[in-house]
Amino acid sequence: MKFTEFFIENGGIIMAVLGMALVIIIPGSGSAKGVGMVGDAASGLMAEEPEKFGKTLIIQLLPASQGLYGFVIAIMCLARLSASMPLQEGLFVLAACLPMAIVGYPSALAQGRISVNGIALLARDEEQMTKTIIYTIMVETYALLAFVSSLIILNTVSF
Repeated sequence: MKFTEFFIENGGIIMAVLGMALVIIIPGSGSAKGVGMVGDAASGLMAEEPEKFGKTLIIQLLPASQGLYGFVIAIMCLARLSASMPLQEGLFVLAACLPMAIVGYPSALAQGRISVNGIALLARDEEQMTKTIIYTIMVETYALLAFVSSLIILNTVSF
């Protein structure tokens, strides 16, 4: 079997699985970097003030959401997979994954940077934690918009 024949026969599932992989890998790697950056900053604070562990953990969790959103989109795509998926449907699933895949990475990194600064602020003034969370949630808004966009696109067309 030639590659073109193989692709025509299996292209739908290949494209859909590619979309699923991208929506897990890209936002997930952004979340991992963001959470890691905040963990580095928080561990420095823990050496001096271990009683702030709970507050730093909350701040550290914020950049993790993009990886979770990407995983949820991939699970939603999983329900659409079939061995005989036409190429057109596979490309549609791939396109539905793109908003979350593309927006997830930079928004997780931005949240990570804001959260690192939030850890520094928490070290100086514990009363400012709420403001730090508000700043990170502002970035979260765009990750949520991408997540909802991917969900809407995925659930709009049925084949």
